Amino acid sequence: MPRRDYVEDPAAPKANSLVPAASVVVVDDRGRVLLQRRTDNGMWALPGGAMELGESLAGCGIRETREETGIDVEIVGTYSNPHHVFAYDDGEVRQEFSVCLLGRPVGGRLGISDESLEVAWFTPAETDELPMLPSIRRRLADWRSGAIPVVR
Repeated sequence: MPRRDYVEDPAAPKANSLVPAASVVVVDDRGRVLLQRRTDNGMWALPGGAMELGESLAGCGIRETREETGIDVEIVGTYSNPHHVFAYDDGEVRQEFSVCLLGRPVGGRLGISDESLEVAWFTPAETDELPMLPSIRRRLADWRSGAIPVVR
């Protein structure tokens, strides 16, 4: 379903749902980050999505990354920014509850899904000119600056 993102926008509609979700900053051994171009807004983003009942947050990040990109990951750190609202055409206005996980690839092959138009690896500098939402750009900037903690 199409969506519009509002990040710390006083004009954003009032949220009427809360959905736990995870996204993953996946970095390969060459220092490149894995991104997907989303089907619902055409923007480049980190792989991720909503948790399923009975699933851990790390499990959600692992599953969503595999589903959307074809890459298997191991989770090595976490990051969160819940100040984000999505407004969907059906009237749902979702307050984001998303934890961004730091992961590294351990297998799989790149591949698109019904949620991704493209999937590719990028150097940090190559991400600067990609169209993406401010909340995704902030997570990547925090990863690049070392603000995303690595938990072992």
